[in-house]
Amino acid sequence: MDEVNQPTEAAAGGRRSRGERGAAGRRASRAGGGPNASLPYITRKIGVYEVLDEEGLQLIERNADTILEEIGIEFRDDAEALELWAKAGADVRGQRVHFPKGLCRELLKTAPKEFTWHARNPERSVHIGGKATVFAPVYGPPFVRDLDGQRRYATIEDFRNFVKLAYMAPSMHSSGGTVCEPVDVPVNKRHLDMIYSHVKYSDKPFMGSVTAPERAEDTIAMAKLVFGDDFVENNCVTLNLINANSPMVFDETMLGALKVYARHNQASVVSPFILSGAMSPVTVAGTLTQILAEVLAGASFTQLIRPGAPVLFGTFAASISMQSGAPTFGTPEPSLVSYGAAQLARRLGLPFRTGGSLCASKVPDAQAAHESSNTLNTTLLAGTNFVLHAAGWLEGGLVSSYEKFMIDQDQLGMMQKLAEGVDLSEAGQALDAIREVGPGSHYLGCAHTQAHFQTAFYRSALADNNSYEQWEVEGQKRIEERANALCRSWLDGYEAPALDPGIDEALLAFIAHRKESMPDAFT
Repeated sequence: MDEVNQPTEAAAGGRRSRGERGAAGRRASRAGGGPNASLPYITRKIGVYEVLDEEGLQLIERNADTILEEIGIEFRDDAEALELWAKAGADVRGQRVHFPKGLCRELLKTAPKEFTWHARNPERSVHIGGKATVFAPVYGPPFVRDLDGQRRYATIEDFRNFVKLAYMAPSMHSSGGTVCEPVDVPVNKRHLDMIYSHVKYSDKPFMGSVTAPERAEDTIAMAKLVFGDDFVENNCVTLNLINANSPMVFDETMLGALKVYARHNQASVVSPFILSGAMSPVTVAGTLTQILAEVLAGASFTQLIRPGAPVLFGTFAASISMQSGAPTFGTPEPSLVSYGAAQLARRLGLPFRTGGSLCASKVPDAQAAHESSNTLNTTLLAGTNFVLHAAGWLEGGLVSSYEKFMIDQDQLGMMQKLAEGVDLSEAGQALDAIREVGPGSHYLGCAHTQAHFQTAFYRSALADNNSYEQWEVEGQKRIEERANALCRSWLDGYEAPALDPGIDEALLAFIAHRKESMPDAFT
């Protein structure tokens, strides 16, 4: 498989000069680190923004209890789940489960409030919960917008490239999961190549496959080849996205994957997929009520499988255009949902997932920028612990964009800086500078400025802050063009993290055996 180290022309571009690579490296260094200079996961030193008072929170919780008890949640086509709920004291009527008040919250008392998500490189391991925020890239698009400007189906080469970019991005703390859907590999086998890519081309934490229980089992088996059996059974090495089929349904596929991961002590992100107006009521309060009910049912089910298994309170919140039915992003209502859901998660004592750099735009333009920044700021200020879709999302999640990824990861560095809060140390107070300068002068040449100017402010590797004349001399390049060039240089200079040859050989043997055991399937 040596060829996987060679990016395609469309995805990696031509060779860049040493001068270009050096300039990009210097800019990235000033912005808080260049490729591979990974920043630690965020430990927020700023407060959270809350939109609900105690009365409002209690109202949402009471209404969610009403849904659980009177309306119920369907656990569809899963006899084991229904049997477990019946034994736990729920009222099971066909495939619909009705929950006595307090049952789900009681079960969730065994779920950890915080835990470590381990990477194969221990220095890249991250904390989930508390004041920690972890950024992971886009998840799930079947299409890519490549560096030649083409919108096309994603390939396994694109998948590898996005894993490499996530590994190289300083402000990205995980290589993610399905960073794009590689449609050139059979559906029933592509998960093997995807998990291998995460292990081979990155040493950051990665997510597992959830598209079938047996694919989740393959993820666990491959993780055990990397980390060892006992370590996997006693530590979290993979997060896994379990979407509720809103409204108020968990289907056989998601339940099957959830059970596999919970049994092996791996984290499930129980995350209602909400497009308000279609999958939930049009109101913020109604949507929050439904989200809480769905999360309570799904998250508590993990504790029926294995008490103590890590689980996150997740939500994907967006609204729809009531004229066209198309999803919309960066609008006020989903922000209110995210803020409120974060408060509800904290009250439950569960880590929280929401947000990202979401947009409906078809290209990385001004619409993409403002919709993404609206969502991303909300995500950080809500106190989100795990942020999926933090970079690369385009066209409502249908497209993984190389250029958008580079622009977004630059913005994530700004979020990292914002989360550090106000420096109140002696250097931060800067009284020595104020004394030295005195009235009527300036701070450019004082000792304090000279000592701190390189790290005083976040310096974007992509934004152009030069004069018009300088911008003109340098080719009048838009940020998308600068992002394109930076992406090409990163991929051109990529170097894989070390991987034990024995582990690599075992993974390749496992993949070969599993692929030989079944015919190709493309549906």
